[in-house]
Amino acid sequence: MNFKTVFNIVGIILIILSIFMLVPIGVSIINKSSDLSAIIFSFLFTFFSGTVMLAITKQYRNEDLKYRESFMTVTLSWLLVTFFGSLPYIFTGSVSSFTDAFFEAMSGFTTTGASIFADVESLPAGLLFWRSMTQWIGGMGIIVFALAVLPIIGTGGMQLFKAEVPEISVDKLRPRIIDTAKALWLIYAGLTLLIVLLYMIVGMDLYDAVCHAFTTISTGGFSTKNASIGYFDSPFLDYAVSIGMFLGGVNFALYFYFMRGNLNIFFKNAEFRFYFFVIFITILLVTLDLWLYNYKSAFDSFRYSVFQVVSIITTTGYATADYLKWSSFCQLVLLIIMFFGGMIGSTGGGIKQVRVYLMIKQIFREFYQLIHPRAVLALKLDDKFLTKETLGSIWGFVFLALFLCAVASIAMTATGLDIITSISTVISAMNNVGPALGEAGPAGNYSSIPPLGKWILIFCMLAGRLEYYTVLILLTPAFWKR
Repeated sequence: MNFKTVFNIVGIILIILSIFMLVPIGVSIINKSSDLSAIIFSFLFTFFSGTVMLAITKQYRNEDLKYRESFMTVTLSWLLVTFFGSLPYIFTGSVSSFTDAFFEAMSGFTTTGASIFADVESLPAGLLFWRSMTQWIGGMGIIVFALAVLPIIGTGGMQLFKAEVPEISVDKLRPRIIDTAKALWLIYAGLTLLIVLLYMIVGMDLYDAVCHAFTTISTGGFSTKNASIGYFDSPFLDYAVSIGMFLGGVNFALYFYFMRGNLNIFFKNAEFRFYFFVIFITILLVTLDLWLYNYKSAFDSFRYSVFQVVSIITTTGYATADYLKWSSFCQLVLLIIMFFGGMIGSTGGGIKQVRVYLMIKQIFREFYQLIHPRAVLALKLDDKFLTKETLGSIWGFVFLALFLCAVASIAMTATGLDIITSISTVISAMNNVGPALGEAGPAGNYSSIPPLGKWILIFCMLAGRLEYYTVLILLTPAFWKR
């Protein structure tokens, strides 16, 4: 393991993180808020640490990364980014412990949206802006951002990209991975700007519009209001946010091809059609249930159903209603679609729609094979035939996710939490959703979770964001053997 090369790249990442901190410093100055000195000190400490790390390892700057170093670099970068990203919470005195600060920062960067704050409106403007910005940074990934702006990372860029975006396949939009990273971040920034304008049109002020645009396109879910989007009590805003969340859950490669003139790319993409179909059917079921048991108006039933279904399935986690007051049917449906998540290549968490789609197709293929044992069948995704290795990796991924969910849930119950809170918070953390059931429902927060429980959820958030293998492989003895 070449740790010096690893720390060289981590130093670059920390310098980039410190530059991002300049934005909330500006916000704090404009708003004359009390957090200015704390954020400045956080910036200086982060910048200094990254610079020292870079200076000590400068002779290893252009060395190639192997897969082992890539996994270590990505995991260590996310841990240190979370640590330094938690400094503003600590230096402002907004949290009571390091555990709470680290939890809030990890929840931000992994775009989970689980919060320990009972009153976010009491936070100073600069810190609240930083809180939203952590989700925007983490949505597309800080490693991908580093690849986009710093070609000096060298030829290990593809390994880093795969380690941070470890999905079924990495769709290279450009011949060079650096150009692919640039394209993704430009699309990401462009959609963020469009959402800011949309929110301002439907009534938000500039500050709230920017903060919520950050946490919408990243499918993060942090809000500047205690009641989340429900604070604004606007049907127009609810639908605008639903559109924004839906866009965040779409594969960003499709936007690239659409802008290149392939106007039918969305309709031709099987995963997008499945993603749209699942949302449509879920909205229909939840709307009917709400109309029967919760709301007298079909309009209100549809409004709250659309928002909450899109919020949960894209793993954003915004809320306009306390769905713990809804029927058990609705709560169970929302819990199930937490696993589905957004599309592959999106900012959404979860198993991803394409994996669910392919598992369903494989199940039906097995049924057909039992009826016609001599038939030779091959699974296709759009125009591509899928190998047995690819299908096997999907089932392995799902089993690993369920196994980790079971182990973490048992561990959470050992901290004294009830079964509903334990299981739902683990599912929410692993799929980077945010709100759960029980004590951590949409009207509550995670402040009552014991410290050990918070560290279990921190691990679940990181593992879920990096899709398990990147983190868990570091815990295997084979990883450390030569």
